[in-house]
Amino acid sequence: MKRDGSTTVVYAALGGNLAIAVTKFGAALYTGSSAMFTEALHSLVDTVDQGLLLYGMHRAKRPPDEAHPFGYGLELYFWSFVVALLIFSLGGAFAIYEGVEKIRHPEPIRDAWVNFTVLGLAVVFEGYSFRVAWREMRRRHADVGMWSALRRSKDPSTFTVILEDGAALIGLVVAAAGVAVSVGFDEPRADGVASFAIGVLLVGVAVVLARETRSLLIGESASAGLLAKARDLVAQDGRIARIEDVRSLQIGTDSVVLAMVLSFRDGTSAEDRDAVLNEAHGRLRARLPSLAYLYLMPARGGP
Repeated sequence: MKRDGSTTVVYAALGGNLAIAVTKFGAALYTGSSAMFTEALHSLVDTVDQGLLLYGMHRAKRPPDEAHPFGYGLELYFWSFVVALLIFSLGGAFAIYEGVEKIRHPEPIRDAWVNFTVLGLAVVFEGYSFRVAWREMRRRHADVGMWSALRRSKDPSTFTVILEDGAALIGLVVAAAGVAVSVGFDEPRADGVASFAIGVLLVGVAVVLARETRSLLIGESASAGLLAKARDLVAQDGRIARIEDVRSLQIGTDSVVLAMVLSFRDGTSAEDRDAVLNEAHGRLRARLPSLAYLYLMPARGGP
């Protein structure tokens, strides 16, 4: 079965994070490093998150039915919001707690080379996953910077992986610095400080992710670019005087509901109005495949 770009991104992240989590937990138990344990927990949460995203993507593909006439595309946004809550609670909040405890009750790190080896391998795996997600995001939004692309994206599976993996790469650097300072300066509390910093980073990522998915979950309009193209395609017919109103709703990663109210020039017959609506409908369908539901209506009181 052929996978789309978003599914490939999530599978790549899932495989990498699962392998990293197992390795990190082993290293944390062996060396006693708080920062490594926090990183292991981070990778475990990321693995669970990718599983939830895949579940959400599967559920979102269900066809419309009587209870949900526009389909189940919004369910992916719900599970993405759940992911944000998990990052905040199981990732960020626990990491902060673990860091505080390690600062209050510092313990020396044993065999730090194990930590550095695992962290180095984790950078390779996380870097690969991040690169896959980055390329998919750039393919969809090549005309803007990455932050604008994240804000503009309607695909939570991809921008969740980018945020998680980006935070993971930064966290790995912080964890390595914590272990290095702990061993090099005989200051085990530095490991706890690193764990605390990783926790703060995860809380920040969770807040950004929750804000973005919340906007999609409660009903966000289609992108400005899609609406501009739709207006241009409709306005090509000279018999249309103006577009009175445009309403849209993003109901899935690549699914949009669009309704437009059109006014016609004086003297346009009923037959011509029907022809205009049919032709505009055809142009929009042909050029904008993400329009899952399309409604074109003449303005009231028109000719």
